[in-house]
Amino acid sequence: MAVYKILFGTYTKRVSKGIYEAELDTEKKLLQNSTFVGGLKNPTYLAISKANKVYAVENRDGQGGVVTFDNSVRPLAEIDAQLSEGSAPAYIGVDEDRQLVYAGYYHRGTVEVYRINDDGNLTLTDTWQNEGSGPRPEQGSSHIHFSNLTPDNRLVAVDLGTDEVITFDVSDNGKLAEAARFKAEDGFGPRHIRFSPDGQYAYLLGELSSLLSVLKYNSEDGSFEHVQTAPTIPSDWTAHNGAAAIRISKDGRFIYVSNRGNNSVAVFKTTNLGSEIERIQLISTEGEFPRDMNWDESEQFLVVANQDTDNVSLYARDDESGELSLLQKDFTVPEGVRVLFE
Repeated sequence: MAVYKILFGTYTKRVSKGIYEAELDTEKKLLQNSTFVGGLKNPTYLAISKANKVYAVENRDGQGGVVTFDNSVRPLAEIDAQLSEGSAPAYIGVDEDRQLVYAGYYHRGTVEVYRINDDGNLTLTDTWQNEGSGPRPEQGSSHIHFSNLTPDNRLVAVDLGTDEVITFDVSDNGKLAEAARFKAEDGFGPRHIRFSPDGQYAYLLGELSSLLSVLKYNSEDGSFEHVQTAPTIPSDWTAHNGAAAIRISKDGRFIYVSNRGNNSVAVFKTTNLGSEIERIQLISTEGEFPRDMNWDESEQFLVVANQDTDNVSLYARDDESGELSLLQKDFTVPEGVRVLFE
C-alpha cells in the first residue's frame, strides 16, 4: 500500500487559483489533503518530466504558452515562461529521449516544439501550422487538441477542427517533417489518441461525435487505417455530450473514456488483439462535466475530476473485469481539469 501525490490542473474562471495537489491513500482508499501549490491563470493541462519539472499551460497578459516549474519545492517554483501573443496550448507532451516538449495550440491550430536546455529553460525550435475546417459549428478552423509521441517515437497531432490525425518525423534538434495524414469522418471532432501496448492499434476519441474509433497503425510510414467505431454514450442520449479523456490499461484489455454531459466514464473491453472494442460499463462520475482521469501505478484506483461541480471522484478498478466501483465522490478540487500522478 502507498500514498501517491496527484497534481490537478484547473480552470480559474470561478473559484480556483491555479494548480492543486492532493494525496491518494491506497490503504484507506481515500483522496485527502488538497492543497494549493501554484498560482496560474487557467493551467488546464500539466505534464511532468523525469527531471521532476512540471510543464503547465498558462494565459498571462494576453499571451499564452508553457511555464516550467521546479516540482521539488512547494509552492511550485517558476523556472521559465515561453509565452507569445494569443491563447495557451490545450496539450503538452514531453519527449525524454530527445529532451523536447511539444505543445498543441487549440485556438492557433499549431504544434510548437521546444528544446529543454541544461538550465531547465525552454527554447522554441519549430512551429507547425495546420489549415482547414470541418462541418460542425466548433470546427471553423484548425484546433490542435493533442500532440504527443507514438510508440515508435514519431509525433502525432490530433486536430479537432479538421477531423485529422497528422504524424510527424522529429529530428533530434526538434524539427518536424510531416509523414502521414489520416482523415476521420466529417464532424468526428477528434480530441485525444492513445495506443495499444504493442503499438499495433490506436484509439481515437471524438469529442464532438462521442465516438471511439479503432485505427490500425502502420509504423513503416506513420499512417493510420480505420477499423471500427463505437459510441461512448447510450443511443437514447439526446442532450449535449463531449467526450474528453481516454486511458488504456497497461495490458491493453480495457479502455476508459470520460463523457462531459452524460457525466459518466465509459468502459470498453478490447478483443481480437486490440482491433475490436465493446462498451461494457457506463458509470456516473458523481459530478458535472468530467474532464481528465488518471490512475495510480497499479491501475487499481481511477481518479476523475468534475470541472463544473468542483469535486473529484475515486473508483476502484477490477483487474479482471475492467469494471469500476465508486469509493469516494465528495473530494473538493475547484474547477478540476487535469489529473496527473507525480
